[in-house]
Amino acid sequence: MSTMTEAPKRRALGKGLESLLPGKPTMPAPAAPVAPVATAPETGKPREIPVGQIERNPYQTRTRFDEQQLAELAESIETNGVVQPILVRPLAEGRFQLIAGERRWLASQKAGRETVPAIVRAVSDQQAMEMTIVENLQRADLNPMEQARAYERLSREFKMTQEQIAHRTGKERASVANFLRLLRLPAEVQGKVEAGELSFGHARTLLSLESPETILKAAQKVSALAMSVRQTETYVQGLLNPEKRKGEDKAKEKVVDPNVREAQERLQRALGLKVQIEDKQGRGRVIIEYARLEDFDALMAAIAGE
Repeated sequence: MSTMTEAPKRRALGKGLESLLPGKPTMPAPAAPVAPVATAPETGKPREIPVGQIERNPYQTRTRFDEQQLAELAESIETNGVVQPILVRPLAEGRFQLIAGERRWLASQKAGRETVPAIVRAVSDQQAMEMTIVENLQRADLNPMEQARAYERLSREFKMTQEQIAHRTGKERASVANFLRLLRLPAEVQGKVEAGELSFGHARTLLSLESPETILKAAQKVSALAMSVRQTETYVQGLLNPEKRKGEDKAKEKVVDPNVREAQERLQRALGLKVQIEDKQGRGRVIIEYARLEDFDALMAAIAGE
């Protein structure tokens, strides 16, 4: 895999959400139509707002919330209240729209609270969208696909370059580029990444393959065999260079001692699994491959006598 030159380090946080709040200097953004914003008192101090008067943010990047974590937060709020106010903007008819703090808002409802402390900011649709996306990107628990879609939305909605996105979110430009590349994955593979079946490292390795069909087939095998990222890299290199792999396999076969090969075959017959013995002058290792948990259980029973 190619090695990308690292860009100079930036301050991780602090340039994102705060730089978008009114009264703070911010990086110039391309002009865009701005919808009218309902007026409301803006003191900068938290005020209690009925949870039923707050609407979900349509620009929310996050698509999944951990129900157990949400229940734990609701229990904490029930005992201690909401420690950090949410951020909203005013809408028409006395209603509000979330900008940041959806977990706290949802957990407050679970806890049975009628109101939630909130800071009101009068911002445009464009400002609200950008603030929401940046705030989400600064969190550590977004999955890779959520991050990729957030970067893509900043690029599409605001015509930002990768360098501008990196500056606005406090990330490295190379990191932004790598996340955006994930959107080239087939939809089914993106789903595996989003569900946690494949990591960012797995996904980035699979992108070395060219056709969507090859990527999907490889992803299914990687997931089924629970391959590590390193194993996935080796597997993908074998797909990219099949002749080289065949030559290496043949070379290995040629140098295998007949006694070692016989022992290898006996183990394979006894266990019903693929076995490889690597021997160097009486020292080495035995590698046993399994594809299913049932095979592993059978292996444990055979070895441990269970």
